[in-house]
Amino acid sequence: MTNKITEFLKKGLKQKVYPGFVLLVARKDDIVFFHNAGKRALTPKPLPMEKETIFDLASLTKPLSTTLAIMKLVDEDLLGLDITISSIISPFPWKDKAALTPRLLLNHSAGLTDWKPFYLELTKYPTKERKPILRRLIMEEPLYAEPKKVSLYSDLGFMLLEWIIEIITGQDLSSLLNSTFYHPLGLKNLYLDHINSDALNEKDSYAATEHCLWRKEIIQGHVHDENAYALGGYSGHAGLFGTAQDIFTLTNTLVKIYHGDSSGLLKTETVRAFFSRQGIVPESTCALGWDTPSVENSSSGDHFSSSSVGHTGFTGTSVWIDLEKNITVIFLTNRIHPSRSNEKIKDFRPKLHNLIMQEFVRDNEIVRSRS
Repeated sequence: MTNKITEFLKKGLKQKVYPGFVLLVARKDDIVFFHNAGKRALTPKPLPMEKETIFDLASLTKPLSTTLAIMKLVDEDLLGLDITISSIISPFPWKDKAALTPRLLLNHSAGLTDWKPFYLELTKYPTKERKPILRRLIMEEPLYAEPKKVSLYSDLGFMLLEWIIEIITGQDLSSLLNSTFYHPLGLKNLYLDHINSDALNEKDSYAATEHCLWRKEIIQGHVHDENAYALGGYSGHAGLFGTAQDIFTLTNTLVKIYHGDSSGLLKTETVRAFFSRQGIVPESTCALGWDTPSVENSSSGDHFSSSSVGHTGFTGTSVWIDLEKNITVIFLTNRIHPSRSNEKIKDFRPKLHNLIMQEFVRDNEIVRSRS
């Protein structure tokens, strides 16, 4: 039965959708399909993909790091989702952004621009000065649209959320997540990058990403995102690294809490609130820090229920969780190695998700197969 999935993944290799991949499929606590193939690096030397390969998770940083930290603050009544950011950040001279709230930032409905190449300006300054400069630049950037009127996926909003987390906790995002989630859950290979220190593991342990024209090298072991790199390795939008197994441990913990099995890390009502589509902008699929399936052209394909949450990452990574059918799909690739011009995964990924759901979800039965 799972041979169809394996053959489809091999087809992805032949068609050069990616150099290599790790696919983990789980039903509740059980990993029912765990497969890897291809190369984690093609150059400067070929290296095989392994289940333990560590990936640059790119925008999975948003739900699995920044959103997680905000969930903790909300859970402990340290932050209200609808409090204005102007009441948190002081001084606050930016009148056009005074009414923005954490909810709007998490929901991509704050009206902020999607992305800007801040790194070109930031690298003119010492590293320790860059985040304050970045935050000023974001605040000085004109709004793309009036808040609550447009849903525009924005890195800038999550950069601001990191700032809010620092103000409220007095800790940097990395330290907070390590102490509250990653270390308590035993996640040894889920962490935020620090470019001023050696990579946490040997360079060869990582899936390579792009040959960066700006840095003039193949990126392997440190963050691909240029803005995150300029900021020291991570920001609220990118910089998380991890393995499929560690991602599953974390997401499965959230799913258990969602279904009422509280671990003490978060309250059930908190997780349910963040996993819920907000409806702030009509027809937007955004929850809080997570996405939900769209009716057409969803990266989740056609068979995930409306009670699903997920997210993708630019480097070729994704997580989709069907909260009704109890299916989790973690698909990690190095599709931008050696060039980001390869966008074949956009067509491939939903077809893979369709095949997985067709193969595994049949009258609530599941086939258990570890490849």
